[in-house]
Amino acid sequence: MSITSIEKTDIPVYSIPQQISLLEKLSKNLWWSWNHHAQNIFAELSPRLWSRYNHNPILVMHNISKDELTAVLSDNVFASKVNDVLHGFETYLSDQNTWADNHASEFKPNPVVYFSAEFGLHECLPIYSGGLGILAGDHIKSASDLGINFIGVTLFYREGYFNQLISNEGWQQEEYTLYDPEKMPMHPILDEQGNPVTVSVEIGHSVVDVVAWEIPVGRARLILLDTNLDSNEGHYRDITCHVYGGDSTTRINQEIILGIGGTRMIEKLGIVPKVYHMNEGHSAFLTLELLARELKQGKSLEKGIESVKSQCVFTTHTPVPAGHDRFTEDLMDYSLAKYAKSINLKFEYLMNLGREHKDNADDLFTMTVLCLHMSRKANGVSELNGEIARGMWTHLYPGQEVPIGHVTNGIHVKSWITDRTETFWSRYTDFDLDFITDPEKMKETLDKISDSELWSLRYRLKRDLIEYVRHKLENQKSVFASELSIPHFDILSTDALTIGFARRFATYKRAPLIFSDIDRIAGIINNADRPVQIIFSGKAHPRDNGGKKFIQKIISIARMPQFFGKIIFLENYDINIARHLISGVDVWLNNPLRPLEASGTSGEKIIANCGLNFSILDGWWREGYNGENGWAIGKDENISDQEQQTKLDALNLYETLENEVVPTYYNRDENNIPKAWIQKVRASLMSLLHQYNTHRMVQDYCLNYYKDA
Repeated sequence: MSITSIEKTDIPVYSIPQQISLLEKLSKNLWWSWNHHAQNIFAELSPRLWSRYNHNPILVMHNISKDELTAVLSDNVFASKVNDVLHGFETYLSDQNTWADNHASEFKPNPVVYFSAEFGLHECLPIYSGGLGILAGDHIKSASDLGINFIGVTLFYREGYFNQLISNEGWQQEEYTLYDPEKMPMHPILDEQGNPVTVSVEIGHSVVDVVAWEIPVGRARLILLDTNLDSNEGHYRDITCHVYGGDSTTRINQEIILGIGGTRMIEKLGIVPKVYHMNEGHSAFLTLELLARELKQGKSLEKGIESVKSQCVFTTHTPVPAGHDRFTEDLMDYSLAKYAKSINLKFEYLMNLGREHKDNADDLFTMTVLCLHMSRKANGVSELNGEIARGMWTHLYPGQEVPIGHVTNGIHVKSWITDRTETFWSRYTDFDLDFITDPEKMKETLDKISDSELWSLRYRLKRDLIEYVRHKLENQKSVFASELSIPHFDILSTDALTIGFARRFATYKRAPLIFSDIDRIAGIINNADRPVQIIFSGKAHPRDNGGKKFIQKIISIARMPQFFGKIIFLENYDINIARHLISGVDVWLNNPLRPLEASGTSGEKIIANCGLNFSILDGWWREGYNGENGWAIGKDENISDQEQQTKLDALNLYETLENEVVPTYYNRDENNIPKAWIQKVRASLMSLLHQYNTHRMVQDYCLNYYKDA
C-alpha cells in the first residue's frame, strides 16, 4: 500500500525524538532504496551531501547534528512528510497480511536462505559487478515485499568491484576505493556479550576466521561475510577484498568462505533454513558443509547426499562451458583435502562430485556439476536458457530427462522507476502489487491516460536524462569529454530518438554491433529530419581486454566529427547511471550473440518508464516479444557460424532501425503525437509489466521450487 492510499487520520503523529530515532533506523534499512518519499526526505536534509555521497543516507545522517534535525523537524510541512514516510515504514515492517502469509506461511519459522556471490542493491553499496548481482538484489527486495522469510548471504567486498576511468587513449582503467562499513547501511552481527559472531573455515593448512555484517532489506536480511581480521594471515584477509578479484586461488578461497563459511554462520546464528538456494555455482561448497552435518549424525554417504539434495535448489545462468568455475585437482587438493578428511569424505569421492565424467582423472572440478549433483531442483533463467542448460549437461544424466527447468528473470519494478514516473502512475492508481501483476488493472489504468499524457511523460523523462548526462560529462575527466567541440549544454537533444545501450561489456554482448557499417549508421544518426542519438555505458572485467577494446572502439567513434554530441559514453557505470538511462531513453538496444544472453533483464527495466525494447530474440525478450510491443532483431533462430551470424544481425539491426523504429517514432499526427509509437508503449505495458517482474519470479520460485523442500 502506498502512503497516498492511507487516510491521514490513521497516521499516528510521532514526536521529534521518535522521528529522529526512526529516521536513524530507516537510514539503515534498504527499504528506502525503493521508496522515493523516503529518499526525498534524506535528500531534503542535505541535497549536496545526498548527491556527493552517492545517495547514502547513513552519511547524510552522520553529517547532520541532532540540534539541526530537531530544528528542521519543527517545520510542520517537513515534519508531516517525515511522519508519513515513517508510518509507511513501520506499517510495512509490521504487515501481517502479505502474500507469504496467505500462500507460503510454512516459511515463517524456517527461512529461504539465498547464496549469491554478489548483490546489487543500491549505488552506495558497490558489492556487485553486473546482472547476477542486480538480479540477486531485486530478488531479495521482492521477497521482502511478498513477506517471505528470506535471508541472503554474500561476501563483504571492502574495495567493491572497481571505479572505471577512461584514459586519453579511451582505455578502461580501474581504481579501487576502501569502503568503511560504519559509513554504509550495514551493522556488525554481535553476540549477547557484544562481540562479533565468528566462525572458522579450514583452507589448505590454515584456519580462516570469518565475521559477518548485516543489511536489513525491508523485511528481509542480507548477511555479508568478512575475513579482514587481524587473526588471519595477510593473504586470507584479502579474500573478501574485491568482487571476483584475483586468480583461481583467490576465487576458490572466496567460494569456500561463501559456501562453507556462510553455512556455518547461518548455523551459528541459530537459523534453520527451509531451503538453500544457490544463485550460480559460486556457493556450491555449502553442499559439502551440509553433507558433513549429515555424516556426523551417522548417516551413510548415500543417505546424507539424499538429505542434502532435499534441502537445496540451484539456479544456473551461464550458457557456455567456459563460463563455469573449474578448479584443478592440485588446487582442490591443496584447498580442501584437509577439510574432506575432517568430515570423513574421501578426496577422490569429493572430486567425483564435481567432475563431468566420474573417475576421469583429467576432468577439472566444476562447481556447477557439484550443484547439479547435490540439488533437488535446478533451473535456467529463461525458457531458452533452460533449454541450453539441459543440452549442456545432458551427459550427466544418461538415459534420463535432464532435471533443469526454467524461471524467467524479472526486475523489482519500484527500484527501477524514477520519482517522476511513480508520481505519474500515482495520478491514476496507487501503484500497488495488483497494478504490477494484474493485466486487467493495468488496462483500467491505461484507459484513463491519454496519448498526449504518455508522450509528455516521455519528454520529461528524456529531459531528466539529458540534463544528467550533461552534468556527468562536465565531471568526466577523459579526453572524450574535453575534446568535444560543442559546449556540454548542447550535447544531445530532447527531440531526437534516443537509444540506450548499457551493461557489462562482455564481448558476446557485442556493444559495437551498431557501428558495423560506419557510413550507414552515420546517415541514420545525422538525418536532418529524423535524427538519432545513442548513449552507452558499461564496465569490462579488469582482465577482459576484448571488452576493453569494445569500449575503446565506441569512444573512438564518439570522437569522430560526424558523431560529436550524438554518441556518448558515460564512464563508471553503476545502478544510478542505469536508473537514469532506462528511464530516459526511448529505445533499449540489446544485441547479444544468441543464445548467450541468459536472460538480459536490463530491457525489462524500461517497461514501466514507457520505453520500448529493440533486441535479439534471446533471453526474456524471446518470450516477451509479440510483434506489437517493441522490435526484434532477426528471427528466433541462430546459425553455427558466429561471424556470419554477426553480419546477419547487423544487417537486420539496420533494416529494422531504418524501416520500422525511426519511422514509427517520427510519424506524427496533427498534434505532433506519434500515435503508432504510443500504441506500442501501451502494448508493452499491457503484455510485459505483469510478467517480467521479480514479484512473479519469486512467487514462481516459492511455489515451484522452495515449497517442495
